[in-house]
Amino acid sequence: MSAKASAKPAVTPMMAQYLEIKAEAGDALLFYRMGDFYELFFDDAVAAAAALDISLTKRGEHLGQPIPMCGVPVHSAESYLMTLIRKGFRVAVGEQLETPEQARKRGGSKAVVERGIVRLVTPGTLTEDTLLDARAHNYLAAFATIRDDCALAWADISTGEFRVAPCPAVRLGPDLARLGVREVLLPDGSDRRETVEEAGAQVTELARASFDSAGAEDRLTRLFGVASLEAFGTFTRPEVAAMGALIDYVDLTQRGQLPLMRPPRREAASDQLQIDAATRRNLELVRGASGGREGSLLWAIDRTVTAGGARLLERRVAAPSTRVATIRDRLDAVQWAVEDPILSDEIRATLRRSADMDRALSRLSLDRGGPRDLGAIRAGLEAGAALAERLADPPLDLSALTAAPDLRALLVRALVAEPPARLSDGGAIAAGYDDELDEARTLRDEGRGVIASLQAKYAEATGIASLKVKHNNVLGYFVETTATHEAAMRERADTFIHRQTTANQLRWTTVELSDLETRILNAASRAADLEARAFAALRDAVLAAAPDLFACARALAELDVTTALADLARGLDWCRPRIDDSRAFEVTAGRHPVVERALRATGQPFVANDTRLTAEEGAAIRLLTGPNMAGKSTWLRQNALIAVLAQMGAYVPAAEAHIGTVSQLFSRVGASDDLARGRSTFMVEMVETAAILNQADDRALVILDEIGRGTATYDGLSIAWATLEHLHDVNRCRALFATHYHEMTALAARLPGVENRTVAVKEWDGDVIFLHEVRDGAADRSYGVQVAKLAGLPPAVVARAREVLDALESGEQGTRPKALIDDLPLFSAASAPPPAPAPAKEGAVETRLRDILPDELTPREALDLIYELRRLADP
Repeated sequence: MSAKASAKPAVTPMMAQYLEIKAEAGDALLFYRMGDFYELFFDDAVAAAAALDISLTKRGEHLGQPIPMCGVPVHSAESYLMTLIRKGFRVAVGEQLETPEQARKRGGSKAVVERGIVRLVTPGTLTEDTLLDARAHNYLAAFATIRDDCALAWADISTGEFRVAPCPAVRLGPDLARLGVREVLLPDGSDRRETVEEAGAQVTELARASFDSAGAEDRLTRLFGVASLEAFGTFTRPEVAAMGALIDYVDLTQRGQLPLMRPPRREAASDQLQIDAATRRNLELVRGASGGREGSLLWAIDRTVTAGGARLLERRVAAPSTRVATIRDRLDAVQWAVEDPILSDEIRATLRRSADMDRALSRLSLDRGGPRDLGAIRAGLEAGAALAERLADPPLDLSALTAAPDLRALLVRALVAEPPARLSDGGAIAAGYDDELDEARTLRDEGRGVIASLQAKYAEATGIASLKVKHNNVLGYFVETTATHEAAMRERADTFIHRQTTANQLRWTTVELSDLETRILNAASRAADLEARAFAALRDAVLAAAPDLFACARALAELDVTTALADLARGLDWCRPRIDDSRAFEVTAGRHPVVERALRATGQPFVANDTRLTAEEGAAIRLLTGPNMAGKSTWLRQNALIAVLAQMGAYVPAAEAHIGTVSQLFSRVGASDDLARGRSTFMVEMVETAAILNQADDRALVILDEIGRGTATYDGLSIAWATLEHLHDVNRCRALFATHYHEMTALAARLPGVENRTVAVKEWDGDVIFLHEVRDGAADRSYGVQVAKLAGLPPAVVARAREVLDALESGEQGTRPKALIDDLPLFSAASAPPPAPAPAKEGAVETRLRDILPDELTPREALDLIYELRRLADP
């Protein structure tokens, strides 16, 4: 039954409240807080129980029907939230906004506790550490179109990063792939849903009013407290609309509790190496073939020691720069760290003691942070101060490392060494920071000792050694003496107030004792309140210093990436590439970083190879032929990855490298289909090839592997031939082109920008040995039969393949391959099939079987029939 069913007949107050909140939640699953559980009802319960693999039960009735119900414990809700988010759900968290005691005071014993949605949890709005990958961004994006102009804004609300860029519709897919966006906001009825879903992001549609640029500007100026967005740069109307829609959605999901957002930064597409989605998949830049990091370029080079550094490294791998000055500055910094390994190691050791300041700040701003987040801020500031003191003349701007010294001193004094995760755990504020808190804790933890001290004080003041401080449930704490000391006590009436006389004892109180009693009884709650007050003051101080803290976190991340890349370069003997604005591409003894890492684990060496693609003008294309398994794809990809590494500002796996900046990187490698969209392997290949030929400019680097292999031989050869000619004559780019069509090697003689390369092999005793060396020249064979043998094809198949191959290769020059094939026994048999054999004469068994109706046989009759058929079959 739908949760939106009519609530008119006999609906309980609690269910009426639930239905009202569920109507507000819309299509999101509602986590309805009931004590220590979040409960789900109706269709939400059915969907959640299936997704979470938990029990679906029933609770009461609604409109005469049982109510489906399931629930998850509050203390472990985050793990269930993660599962639901990964499966495409959105979750509205409905919390109790008052205690049961407050509800009873408000409305009597039958009052329903007030509840309300405090947060909408979606893939792009996660902030909790347990729901996020600490080493990767979690982006929310918004795409806006105004007439013919389009823009994409994106933000990671867990770190405060906020950026925007012009984004023509054709660039939406590649940009989403670059950023790895989790959720994309589109206006209602947008025709970009398919593009977003292809990029692996969840689509959320908003009312078109959210994308209104005028309203968006108002939202943004209020958020950042400025009169005009010109304080942050010049933005187009689509850019303002996209940013405003994103902020509107964040405000909606966080229920008005906006996180700290850094001022928006505008990116220019021309500043980044353009890489489309297919190329990112083919080259496995940040995701391996399995979808995780393992096997990717990022996995092979990531030696960062902080979460902020890991995220910055991922951004650089995903979007290498095309600005020569920027690249050289980054390389200068890496070289500085390479040349001083002792200092570099000290920096890395200090960075390991820092924490994730960006995400701690975000949680604190959303009121979801705890003492451990304050500890993260303190650790980051302490690491920054230590590094600033150690670094005399770094090549980076690290002035932000000394940010907020007063805040650092405050946090050092206020927090314990290891703060607890939750404020409710207690013990976050250090002793000596707050006198009232210290007193409350003393009373809470040492109440008996405080009473004993007070008793000793009174005994000494009165001279009555037998004086006692006691407690009962009627009088509370009181001072008790024997009746013989009444006169002495009454002489001190200004201190001791008579309360009760018994047969043998007198009982007194004091103002001090009454105050102490009140404080002891309320010590635990008072200590918690005072600690919460101190925590709130510290949080406010941290948030007030947010801009400086963001800058400090950025400086720490820069240092982490720099020293990590230096450690990589020293450890693997990588070189500093020479970067300029030329069209050079010269690599000496280049290596594939991912393959080399895999081989290193097995103790095998990697065979390095040179690449020369320099051309002052016109195309520079190397046509690579050679057998399968010889390393053609490895050579192609390693050069693409070397370009990425060089332009992100890293050393490269080579002896020497000179890279003229590449504007676009394209790769068409491998074979896969797209059945969901009705595309065959060959169609996918052609679509990707078309994208390259239609977009590549003369500064592009193009990697093409086995174009045309998905169709008939002559069709494929024709397409590959025409593709290479187009790259040479029209695109005029730098390209590496691997093929098994040996006929194409003839193009090197008539196209000046084309040169032949081949991968060397050695034949030995009928087998092939792969040398993995790229040399000048062309291959005349593919050694496919030998590779098939290595793959484990049955010997009979391998032998037959050799026969067919020998027959084809020994044919007379000019003879059509079809004629040669027709002469082979296999094919001639197929062309002249033997006459069909005469039908066999039907025997007694066949005759008997024809008369049987199996469905009408009993088990006993079937057994008897088997014996009968056996007799008929005997000669």
